Amino acid sequence: MELEIERKFLVSGDFELYVTKSYDIAQGFLNTDPERTVRVRLKGDRAFITVKGMSNATGTSRYEWEKEISCDEAEALLTLCEPTIIEKTRHIVPVSEGLYFEVDEFHHDNEGLVLAEIELPDEEVEFEKPEWLGEEVTGNPRYYNSMLSKEPYCKW
Repeated sequence: MELEIERKFLVSGDFELYVTKSYDIAQGFLNTDPERTVRVRLKGDRAFITVKGMSNATGTSRYEWEKEISCDEAEALLTLCEPTIIEKTRHIVPVSEGLYFEVDEFHHDNEGLVLAEIELPDEEVEFEKPEWLGEEVTGNPRYYNSMLSKEPYCKW
């Protein structure tokens, strides 16, 4: 288990010029309890099961355990997940040496929502904020994928 430290932002501008890689993601949640979420994810041609603990007070860090599983196992587990499966396209946008944004363009019931996350080695690390980056939503549970599966963006 390791500590995941990330910050999350709305995207308010054109990031596409800076994308170096993109792939599709389908993910569902076996458990959406805020103290411990259990996620199943198909990410391109790989699959994972992930357990995340509760976020700290600022929403920037929480414990995470992840294990790679077969795509067949993930597809079977997705049939057991709580409604709704989230589908999105993830774009990788490098920022500086070793740091990059994962920009998620959501589909279906979350269409129109575009979020950027950056994982950091510690909470105090400074990073370049590109002009396409919008309002910070770190720690706002409404933007957690587990919440978007229950209360999609189209219902806001």
